[in-house]
Parts: sequence; C-alpha cells; structure tokens
Amino acid sequence: MQKYINEARSLLALALPVVIAQISQTAMGVVDTIMAGSVSATDMAAVAVGTSIWLPVILFGHGILLAMTPIIAQLNGSGRRDRIAHHVRQGFWLASILSVLLITVLYNSHLVIERMHNVDPLLAEKAVGFLHAIMWGAPGYLFFQVLRNRCEGLSKTKPGMVVGFLGLLVNIPVNYIFIYGKFGAPALGGVGCGVATGTVYWVMFLAMSVYVKRSALQLELKPADAFEKPNAQTLIRMTQLGLPIALALFFEVTLFAVVALLVSPLGIVSVAGHQIALNFSSLMFMLPLSLGVAATIRVGHRLGEGSPDAARIAAYTGLATGVALACMTAIFTTLFREHIALLYNKNPAVVAMASHLMLLAAVYQISDSIQVIGSGILRGYKDTRSIFYITFVAYWVLGLPSGYLLALTDYIVPAMGPSGFWCGFIIGLTFSAIMMALRMRWLQKLPAEMILQRAER
Repeated sequence: MQKYINEARSLLALALPVVIAQISQTAMGVVDTIMAGSVSATDMAAVAVGTSIWLPVILFGHGILLAMTPIIAQLNGSGRRDRIAHHVRQGFWLASILSVLLITVLYNSHLVIERMHNVDPLLAEKAVGFLHAIMWGAPGYLFFQVLRNRCEGLSKTKPGMVVGFLGLLVNIPVNYIFIYGKFGAPALGGVGCGVATGTVYWVMFLAMSVYVKRSALQLELKPADAFEKPNAQTLIRMTQLGLPIALALFFEVTLFAVVALLVSPLGIVSVAGHQIALNFSSLMFMLPLSLGVAATIRVGHRLGEGSPDAARIAAYTGLATGVALACMTAIFTTLFREHIALLYNKNPAVVAMASHLMLLAAVYQISDSIQVIGSGILRGYKDTRSIFYITFVAYWVLGLPSGYLLALTDYIVPAMGPSGFWCGFIIGLTFSAIMMALRMRWLQKLPAEMILQRAER
C-alpha cells in the first residue's frame, strides 16, 4: 500500500505545476477575449473565430511534439541521458518543419473564413488579420514545447509552470499596447491580440531557453556541438509516435467546434447555456489532463528503468488518483452548478439551461478522467496508435452521431436539444474510458521483455 501512496505523491508533485501552466495558457485566451471585447463586439467575435481555427492547427503540431516526453522519460530512466540532447535537437528540426506547414495553412485561412455562412465582411477581415499576426508566433510556441517536453521528460514540470505564468503576465501589457495603440504602436483592435500572443510565445521560448542553459541539473545534457543535421530515422520515429496523438487532439477539438455550430440554430439560451457548461467543464478537465501528463512521465521513466511492475503501479495509481479527484469535482459541480452558472450570466433561462448541462457534465467526470489519464499512460508505453483509433471511434463514430440523433431528431426520443449532445459526450467518453483501460490491461499482460522492447522504440 505504501508504494501506491508514494507513487501518488510523486504524480501529484508532477501534475500540480502542469495544472497551473494549463490555467495560465487558458487565461491568456480569456484575457484576449475580454480586452478585444472592450474595443467592439466585432473585434471580440473576430478573435473567437480566429481562435477556433488557430487552436486545432497549433494543437496538431503540439500533439506531434508530445512524442518527446515519453522518449526522454524512457532515456532518462534507462540511464541513457547522453541520447537526450540528440532527440532535443531533432525536436527543433521537427518543430521547424511543422512551423512551415502550420504557417502555410494559417496564411490561407481566408479560404475557410470566406466560405462561412453569413459572416460580416469586417469580422472576416479582422479574423484573417488575427490569424496572419498570430501565425508568426507558431515557431516560438513549438520551440517552447520542445524545451518544455524536454524538462517534463526529465520529471521537471515546474519550469513550464513558471514560464507559462510569465507568458500570462507579459500578455496583458503587450495586448494593451497593440490593441489600443499605445507607445507609438498602431491601434489594431482584435488583430492586436494576434500580434501580442505571437510575441508572447517567443518570449516564453526565450525564457525557457535561458532556464535550460543555466539549470545545473541539465548542464550535462548540453550538446557537444551546437549544430546537428536532420536525422531522418529519428524524425520519422518521432512523427510516427506523435502523429496519432496529434490526430486524437484534432478530433477532440473539432468535435466540440462542430457541436457548437450544431447548437447555434437552437437559440441564444441554448448557445449560452452550452458555452457556460462547456467552459466550466473544460476548466475541470485540466486536473485529469495534468495527471495524464504526469502518468506519461512516470510510466516512461519506470519502463526506462527496466521495471514493468513499477510502471504498472504508476499507471494504476494515476487512474485511482484521477477517479478520486473526479468524484470530488463531480460532487462540487452537482452541488454548486447554479451558483457557478450565475457567475457567467444572470438570465434565469440561461442559468437553468447551464445548470442542467453541468449536471450531465458531472456524470461524465469519471469517464473523462479515466480516458485522458489512460491516454497519458498509453503514451508512456509508447502505444499511441491505439489512442488514435479509440478517440476517433469514441468521438466521431459514437459520440457525435448519437448526440445528433438525441439532440436534433425524434428517431430515438423526442429531440432533447443541447442535452442530447451532452448525452452523446457521455456515451463517447465512457466508451473511450473502457477501451483505454482494456488496452492498458492488454499491454500489461504482455511478457516483460516485450513491454520493454516496445518502450525502447
């Protein structure tokens, strides 16, 4: 029992800084929306539209680079720290290639925005301007992620927390300068949010670079030569490991975007209630998400040490800790859902709708926790293809179609409105949780030699 308690302490020590870092990044989006909204509703809407395109695109690149965390954790645990610098240098090459691809996509974003129905021309112009500004921050963001993944792979999650919080602090004054045109800068409105956020990502990368170069614990990882050519074998292996993670993230983000579009014809009350419930549940999601990152690190490290049994203990401890926290957040959401909704909006109809949807959100807290921590555990085992297949089936084969049938048709029950989509979330997330747990059990039943061989890929 004591070994599980010790493991839980290690997991929580790793997860807490990740939670704070995630909250800081989310808060940057909130700050952008509020400050753009103070200029005009059009500017605020332009930032929202631009962000809805920016997020799936940048998270795709982010997901591919997440392959670095289990690789570095495994190398660190196995005592092969001399190989870490090579993977970090190749990570920068991979981030550079991804940056070119993402900037190309974002530069041509007008092709998507112009095809959106009933979009005000001024709004479309500002949304494209926002994307054309923020896209230059993509390399900074991805380079920052390379160094963050390096640190997290070495079980150092605090640097990401500190730099993430620094980014939030820098974002506010830089937003102020470019949105309102202070200190000689032009007043760009919503487009200024893109300029500011792109700038902040470069500041975060530079701050993380300073930490990595000066950290006494990481001096031994400093490469002998400053330059290394791209290594096709390493880049392919990292891409093969990271691409399923990237696609899984893309499926998740686009699912919620599609549901938001499908809810929009149902009226202002439905849209507002759905957004409030989704915003709050996203905040709660950061807890299991951070535990998933910690589980990746611990499982990868234990496998690097050559101990599948210790990796299994780390996996089960992560799941148990996540379920315990999910029970607490579910109870909190259930008891205080009306009070939470009132913080967002005072309209009684909106509060009633949001409160009802938050009750459904409380139902899937445990499933959501198991599936996201299970995904982190499978990353630790370097079993990322299964994450892709499970996520695709859960979200797009089960979750969205069942939600659509329940919400907008009378085929199964009378049309439920937004509640139907949330029932679809419950169905999809529950399937994902079950399949992640079964896949994890299947992996752990393999012979120890095979588990370790898979981890060394």
